[in-house]
This record gives sequence, structure tokens and C-alpha cells, in this order.
Amino acid sequence: MTIQTQKISAKNRLKVHIEGAVQGVGFRPFVYRLAKKHRLTGWVKNDTSGVVLEIEGAAADVERFIQKIKEAAPTPARIDRMETTSFPPEGRTGFQILESDAGAGKSAEILPDIATCGDCLQELYDPKNRRYRYPFINCTHCGPRFSILEAIPYDRPNTSMKHFQMCAACQQEYADPQNRRFHAQPNACADCGPHLAFWNEGGQTCSTEESAFSEAVHALQKGQIIAVKGIGGFHLMVDASNEAAVMRLRARKHRPAKPFALLYPSLERVRQDCILSELEAALLASPSAPIVLLHRMLDSEVASAVAPDNPYLGIMLPYAPLHHLLMRALDAPLVATSANLSNEPICIDEHEALMRLKGIADGFLVHNRPIVR
Repeated sequence: MTIQTQKISAKNRLKVHIEGAVQGVGFRPFVYRLAKKHRLTGWVKNDTSGVVLEIEGAAADVERFIQKIKEAAPTPARIDRMETTSFPPEGRTGFQILESDAGAGKSAEILPDIATCGDCLQELYDPKNRRYRYPFINCTHCGPRFSILEAIPYDRPNTSMKHFQMCAACQQEYADPQNRRFHAQPNACADCGPHLAFWNEGGQTCSTEESAFSEAVHALQKGQIIAVKGIGGFHLMVDASNEAAVMRLRARKHRPAKPFALLYPSLERVRQDCILSELEAALLASPSAPIVLLHRMLDSEVASAVAPDNPYLGIMLPYAPLHHLLMRALDAPLVATSANLSNEPICIDEHEALMRLKGIADGFLVHNRPIVR
């Protein structure tokens, strides 16, 4: 990380330009709260290369503010470069988040989608919470980022969430500096955000919302192959313990031997089928939610067709709210492989998926939030 700082006078106004992974991580709300805490005035906004801000106040408060930015930035953020320039004080009052600067020379780095955080999971399973069982719950600490981005800077009008007008309750959260959804661009709820639908193999809508979810779960329990639209694309899912169903997926997908990835409900469930070290467990549970290769136990209930003649299984934990809900309902591993024929790109649009996965999927669990990339 390169940091260039000019000497700060007894009382000063600083302009600070920060580059790195600082958009889509709650960085502006973090700066806002930090400025308020240190009694500083000014503003912060995204620009096409990162975040830019101005602060004004006593030298000691400014110094503490700059130090805290380096030490306490949001966990997903990464500061690569921070430059400060000193100007004469203007006597500003208040601190605000300004509209983003959409100029030329776009180079800002956007983080990939982030796995559902613990706070959102707690709300997801709380019957008293207004987002109880809402499959698109998110906040500034988690949820879609790169997959919904249409343009830089990262603001709601530049994402596929622009199609969903926030209700009064969501707008209040979005505007509240003390709320963890303060300036969370994908913020939504069941009243104003994306919704689920279950389609049959011909594309007819069979059910919506909670009924769509239940129908998909029932189909998976029966051994059917279901195309599930997630955050960044479709997965073909099937019961990983059903040998006949897994073989049917192989035949339809034209993938005779290459191992399939698996989605597991929990680390505890993974330990029933695989040898799991502390490092591997930490990787599985990390915000990036990677697929981790694990040594399979001989008495595993996973169908042999999942990874023929292979001692390893490629396993991931749920990273999207919909995945968490599916796993809680099934409490068993699913094959979760890319929704495509071998050597074709993954499907990201439900209408495209309906055409390209004809003859492969028995049903489609879809939603109406567009996947951009």
C-alpha cells in the first residue's frame, strides 16, 4: 500500500483520494461515521477510481481520522493507495455523502459478490424480522456486488437493482447512518425487491415466492434436476446421494466423468462425509465461500457418480440466502454444477436458461433480479 501524506497544519482542510477495493464494501458509510465521531466536517463520494473525500477540523482530530481509515476500514476493503492534499479551511458545517462522480478514466476496483453475513442470517431465520425467509436479504457487509454492476461508480442507479424502487422502510434504512444497510446498494425486502418463481420445463410459472421455494425443494427430494438462479448465474442441482439422478444429470449434460461440485448445509454435515482440517474449515466458512477439495471418507453417502474414481470431493457451503434456505430445508448435500452443456458458458438469464437447458433441467427456480455479469 502506497500512502503519500502532506504535513497537516494546526487546523486544516484535507482532500483524500483512496484507491483499491473500496466500493461496494460500506466504505462511504464507514467514512461518514468516522468523520462524525472525530467532529470533522466535509463530504465523501465515489469516483471512477475509488473514493474521494474532504475533511475539515482540528489537526489532532484529522490525524486520528486518517490513522483510523488505515487501521479500521471495513473487513472486505483493501486500500492500495491513499493521497492527501492540504487546503485552507473553509469553515464547513456537517458531513455528507455526495452523489458519485461518473467521469472518464474508470479504474475503480469492485469486490466480487460476498457471502451472506452472520447478521443477515440471523434475520433470515427470525420469524419476528420483516425479512424472515427473504431469499435476497443483504447489507453493506454482504450480498451481490460485481454480478449486478452495470457501470462505475458503484451506486444503485448503476446496478440491476435500479429496477426495484425501495419501499419506505428500506429507504429509511438506506438513509440512516447508524443502520448497517446505510447506502447498501442492493437493499430490498419482500415488499419492494426481487421475488422467486418456479417454472416447469416448458417455462410456465407453477408457483411464486414461498410456494415456489417449496415446490423446488419437493422436486429435489424426488430426484429431479432443478436449474437454480443464484447471485451470479444458474446451477444445476440434484440430490447428491441419488446415484440414478446424478447419472441422469451426467448423461443430459454430456459430462461423463468430470467431478461435480457439491453444496453442503454446514461444516458439521461436511465432516460426516470428508476429512476436514481447521484450515479447510476456515476456507469453507470465509466470505469468499470457495469450493474446497476435501478427502472423501470411504463410508460417505455421496453417490459414486459425483466424482468417479476420485478420492476428493469439491465442496462449498451456502453463500447466498437462497442457498441457505435450500440447505436448511433439505439438510443434505446437493450437486451444484454450472448450468450449461460441457464447454459452453454458464447461463445467467432465465429465458436463456430455458432454451439452453431444455432437455437437461426438469424445473427452474428463478428470480427477477437481472444478473449483469
